[in-house]
Amino acid sequence: MKSHHQVLIIGGGTAGIMVAGQLLNKNRTLDIGLIEPADTHYYQPAWTLVGAGTYDYEKTARPMASVMPKNVNWIKDFATGFAPENNSVSTKSSGEITYDYLVVAPGLTYDFSLVPGLGYVIDKGVVCSNYTDPKHTWDVIKKFKGGTALFTQPTTPIKCGGAPQKIMYLAESHFQKSSVRKNTDVVFATGGTVIFGVKEIAKTLMEVVDRKDINLRFHHKLVAVDGEKQIAWYEMGKEINAGGCVVITGDQDSELKLDETFQYNYKDVKVTKDGGRYGIHYDMLHTAPPSVAPKFVRESSLVNDAGWVSVDHQTMQHTKYANIFGLGDVAALPTAKTGAAIRKQVPIVVDNINLLISQHKMGTKAYNGYSSCPLVTDYGKMVLAEFDYKNNFIPDPKLKQMFISDSSKEHWRLWMLKKYGLPYLYWNKMMKGKEV
Repeated sequence: MKSHHQVLIIGGGTAGIMVAGQLLNKNRTLDIGLIEPADTHYYQPAWTLVGAGTYDYEKTARPMASVMPKNVNWIKDFATGFAPENNSVSTKSSGEITYDYLVVAPGLTYDFSLVPGLGYVIDKGVVCSNYTDPKHTWDVIKKFKGGTALFTQPTTPIKCGGAPQKIMYLAESHFQKSSVRKNTDVVFATGGTVIFGVKEIAKTLMEVVDRKDINLRFHHKLVAVDGEKQIAWYEMGKEINAGGCVVITGDQDSELKLDETFQYNYKDVKVTKDGGRYGIHYDMLHTAPPSVAPKFVRESSLVNDAGWVSVDHQTMQHTKYANIFGLGDVAALPTAKTGAAIRKQVPIVVDNINLLISQHKMGTKAYNGYSSCPLVTDYGKMVLAEFDYKNNFIPDPKLKQMFISDSSKEHWRLWMLKKYGLPYLYWNKMMKGKEV
C-alpha cells in the first residue's frame, strides 16, 4: 500500500500542527499528509500548574481531530522508519508513504533505562513527575508531611529545562500553607553548574532560592533511584576535593567554608556514600524522565551522534537531505526544547518549504535560537526567560503593552500570562496556523 503527499509531516504536536496550518494558510492547494497516532492533543505547559493544584488537567486536553487543520490528510498511524533516498516513510499499518518534502517533528520520548530504578517508581507513592502524571504530583505535594523534598532532573536534554524547578517553588509555597514547611528541607539537585543559563534570570532565581530557603546541589548527575529505600543516587560531574564536606552528611566542620559551586544554602539531609556515588534520601521526589528521540528516529540515518535529528541551526533543513526539515523537541538545536522555540522555528520552515515548492530555492529567514521559559516562582508570580543561542536575554517588546518593564523580575501579570494568556494564544492562534 503506497500513498504520496507533496508535504508529509510526522507528528501532531505543537510543531506538526503549526507547520501544517501555516503552510495551508499560505497555499490552500497544498497536498499535506500528517502522521500522528494519538487521539488527544495536550497543552503541556499548563502541567506545571496542574501539578501545583491550580489548573484543571482536563482543560489541557483536546481531541486531536479538533486541532488537525482542515484539508490535511490525517494518517492515524505510527511512523516506523525512513528511506530518505527513496523519499519514503514506513508506517505500522498504512504501508509506505512517499513525499516531495518531509517535516520530522514527532517530539521526544522517555527512556527510563537511562536511570535504573526510576521506571519502577515513577508516578507511584512519593515519586512524581509533571512530565508524565501531573495529577499524581499534586497528590504527592498535598499528602507530604515533611522531611526531604527532593527535586531533580536527569542529564539528558528535557522539555523546558526550567520545569523541574518551577514545581519546586510552587510546592514550597504549598508546604508553607499546609504547615509542613518548618519540618521540611527542600533540595534541588541538578547536573548543571548554575540555577539558569541566562544571567539576568539566574539573579532573580537566586533571590527566590534565598527567600524560600532552598538547598541547591550542582554537578549532581542522577544515575539511579532506589524506590524501596527512597534514595536517589548521584555521581558528581566535578572532582570533590577540599569541599568534600559539602556533600557528605555528618562530616560538617563549621570552620570549612562551603564550596558554592557545588552547594548553595547547605542543608544537612541524609546522604549515603557508596563508592563514587552519593545517595540523597528523600521523602518525596519530583523529577523529569530521561528524554531521547523516538526509537524510529534514533535508529535512522537522520540523526547526529547524540541521537537527535541533524539540522542546520538557522534554517532547520536537514544537514544531509535537502528536502527534509526537522524542528521542535526532536531537532538537534542547541537551545531549550519549548513550545516558544517552536513558535519561532515554524515560520522559517514554512517559508523554506513554500519557496522550494514554488521557486526551487531556500528563503533568507534565519532562526536565532529563540526559546523562552516561563519560570513560575510562586502562586501569582512569574519571570519570563527569553533567550537565544548565545543565552542573551531578549525580552519581547510586546510585554511593554502588558505594563511589564522587566520580565526578568517576578510579576503577577506574567503569572496571568502563563495561566490565561498563553493557553488562549495556543489554542486560538498557534493551533489555527496564525503567526504569533
